[in-house]
Amino acid sequence: MTSAPLLIELLTEELPPKALRALGEAFAAAIANGLRERGLAAADTAVTSFATPRRLAVLLAAVASQAEDRVIEVRGPSIKVALDDAGEPTKALIKWSEKQGVAIADLTRGNDGRQECFVATRIAAGAQLRQCIDELLAEALARLPIPKLMQYQLADGQTSVSFVRPAHGLVVLHGSELIPATVLGIKSGRSTRGHRFQSQGPIVIDDAASYEATLRERARVIASFETRRALIKEELLAAAARVGATLGEHAPVAALLDEVAALVEWPAVYTGDFDREFLAVPQECLILTMRTNQKYFPLFDADGKLQASFLIVSNLELADPAQVIDGNERVVRPRLADARFFYEQDRRKSLASRVAALAGVVYHAKLGSQAERCERVGKIALGIATALGIDAAPVSRAALLAKTDLLTGMVGEFPELQGIMGAYYARHDGEPEAVASAIEEHYRPRFAGDALAQTDAGLVLAMADKLETLAGLFSIGQLPSGDRDPFALRRHALGVIRMLIERELALPLDELLAGAFAAFPAALPSALDELTNFFYDRLSGYLRERGFSAQEIGAVIDSRPALLAEVLPKLDAVRRFQQLPEAEALAAANKRTGNILRKSADGAAVALNPALLAEPAEIALAQCVATLAPRVDERMRMMDYAGALALMADARDDVDRFFEQVMVMAPQTEIRANRLALLRQVSELMNRVADISRLSNS
Repeated sequence: MTSAPLLIELLTEELPPKALRALGEAFAAAIANGLRERGLAAADTAVTSFATPRRLAVLLAAVASQAEDRVIEVRGPSIKVALDDAGEPTKALIKWSEKQGVAIADLTRGNDGRQECFVATRIAAGAQLRQCIDELLAEALARLPIPKLMQYQLADGQTSVSFVRPAHGLVVLHGSELIPATVLGIKSGRSTRGHRFQSQGPIVIDDAASYEATLRERARVIASFETRRALIKEELLAAAARVGATLGEHAPVAALLDEVAALVEWPAVYTGDFDREFLAVPQECLILTMRTNQKYFPLFDADGKLQASFLIVSNLELADPAQVIDGNERVVRPRLADARFFYEQDRRKSLASRVAALAGVVYHAKLGSQAERCERVGKIALGIATALGIDAAPVSRAALLAKTDLLTGMVGEFPELQGIMGAYYARHDGEPEAVASAIEEHYRPRFAGDALAQTDAGLVLAMADKLETLAGLFSIGQLPSGDRDPFALRRHALGVIRMLIERELALPLDELLAGAFAAFPAALPSALDELTNFFYDRLSGYLRERGFSAQEIGAVIDSRPALLAEVLPKLDAVRRFQQLPEAEALAAANKRTGNILRKSADGAAVALNPALLAEPAEIALAQCVATLAPRVDERMRMMDYAGALALMADARDDVDRFFEQVMVMAPQTEIRANRLALLRQVSELMNRVADISRLSNS
């Protein structure tokens, strides 16, 4: 048995760029896992993934040519079943031993966890790399997250295979040794192809460990996706710095970096320019045109204003890139001209004049047109504005116009600009700034981590828009299922949760949902309950992402608090309470109290009668509750939840003595009911902020 680096490379036609990174990582992981499962690679073996537009590859630092033999033990029939009264083998034992291929004399005795039994032991030969490589490759390809399979014929003109793109080469090297393998109709060799334009002929790989260096030095290919991406980023930042510019916001730049790294094998960055007259067009239009259509990186000044320059990531490194730059500048010019044309044409017709046409735009087959939707959003928004004491006029106007930019040429070309273009056109039409801002902001947050609407009208409209979507789709039973969420309902619910919590809005969730469903009188009977559950599930996820534990979250939200704005302060109070030395004892006592009260209906409708308190411990506890209650009330009025919970520490000794010295379930009905009534008061006092019984570890 020998151990050496193992290289596997699959050479293909251009792979889908948006899927390349995931394909490369999945290919490497599948090969590595397959080798580990067969005992050919250790769990800590270093694995390097490679992915370029025309290849998927993986290098494992140490892979055995053959795995060690394995001892396999199989437990069989019990001694009682396997031997007769005379101690001779029964038919059951004879048949089982023959099936295992082990003579009865070679069987041993063991235990199956219940009784003594016979055990067959045999040696299984370790897997051999040469023998299992084809199976390993087939398994790895089957596990790839391929967005869409492509069927094509092999060179024989008869055999058809399916893969993400046609494959043209396979390299499998164990050290310097070529391992014969076949996949997708291709036999393995030791040669690959380099850069499509700057490398000629086959490139021979002498040994697995030299693969990356060979491609870089002889083939003008940077095989590692991460190395290539880092190099592109470094060159982009340097090029931007040379002209005193920046690349703009991180998120879109990072996404575009992933894509361009999947389009080139030997990147080079060049700077191009466009006519400054195009800067009269809203910069969002130009940015999207350059990033989406051309894969260029627009440049910005220190204030985030678009410059008349952009960066090109080319697959050609040239001493004189003038032709490449000129070609890209000529290509981008008509794209920017199209954006200017749409912008100028759209402004010839006001948003208000487009409102009537929304009646002809289908929103959902069961929920009517966009005009009907805007009417519902307006009603929901009006209710929210009234509850918050916000001027309803800009909210109502923005609700009327919010979807009209869907009918414009610019949004038709770039749906990502909906809302953004509506705001530009509203300002051009002379609409109030509050209306224009609300039109743009009503889509926020658009994605995880996106900013919330900053204006009052925008916040109200954003909440109403999301609630209308949620209530409408839940009203017809269109719920998310598993990974499927075509209407982004999870994101909409999270958006509403963020608004309520992060803007500290005193809007009860139950009233919000009821108001939203009022716009859908024919909703399914179960819809409101289902949406309520959906919201609290989303709330739990939101709080987990903020670092709260399941115990803490359960203590605060299992009771379904209506005001989500109070959730974070209460969770912070719970955390501070847990630091108190009395916390665990009080949580355990509260849990015990809850269990007792759930098991008995006595005292449920009985008021505490002080005259029936006889035991010193119950008298002391009643006095403690009477003393603490007004102090807790005061803290709750001040929203000092931590202070309210801290007061509970004063009750620990009286609660402990009560349970030690008083029989709650006394035989006398009247006494038992009175003690249960006292416990009910204790429970209500302790759980004013949160259900602290959830914090008990007992």
